[in-house]
Amino acid sequence: MSYSVGQVAGFAGVTVRTLHHYDEIGLLSPSARSRAGHRRYDDADLDRLQQILFYRELGFPLDEVAALLDDPEVDPQEHLRRQHAVLTERIEKLRKMAAAVEHAMEARKMGINLTPEEKFEVFGDKDPEAYAEEAEQRWGGTETYAESQRRAAEYTKEDWQRMQAEVADWSARFAALMEEGEPASGERAMDMAEEHRGHISTWFYECTFEMHQGLGEMYVTDERFREFYDSIRSGAAEFLREAIAANTARHG
Repeated sequence: MSYSVGQVAGFAGVTVRTLHHYDEIGLLSPSARSRAGHRRYDDADLDRLQQILFYRELGFPLDEVAALLDDPEVDPQEHLRRQHAVLTERIEKLRKMAAAVEHAMEARKMGINLTPEEKFEVFGDKDPEAYAEEAEQRWGGTETYAESQRRAAEYTKEDWQRMQAEVADWSARFAALMEEGEPASGERAMDMAEEHRGHISTWFYECTFEMHQGLGEMYVTDERFREFYDSIRSGAAEFLREAIAANTARHG
């Protein structure tokens, strides 16, 4: 039995454009074509797509997914074992985050003030204050910095977790946008750049278009920021800078 590209997109919860892209890069090519030349997928194709989506959900870039799936030394069972191990680790981390949220909720209900260590323990090795000293040296005398510090001082653990969740959601959608071949100057890319600017304005300080464009340059020139954005997807820092520039131009 075979399925059309539209049917497969519906089964998997992905876009037809994504499936076309996977075909174009050789990651998932349909086993057959109809007489009219339309893609037709069989059960083996669906199994491979499932593996692709598992790895993508776990954060693997497409080139690594292709290398893993096409490795003749690795059988399908090994893929499942690897994915199960990563998922188990992620579940444990989420369980700890859930426990931290419950602790914070209980503390607020009882009027208990959490210590600075308790507020940030949920982030594990990721330190939200990693660049605080440098930031103060760069912008300590500005109103923007003062506003950012004022807001941050008022945030609860739940606020930080909500902020992190927004970043994770934006990052996943941004990576998907790039994978689908959207140009940095495209409407969807500019919309995501505007969403990025809005996130900064909501959580830290009022980020003007001019300031946002300056940040875009810093995301490329500062290795630490480049590393952060490129961890979302290779080339994401450059792509975001271009999308920010296009969005700034769009708004005059």
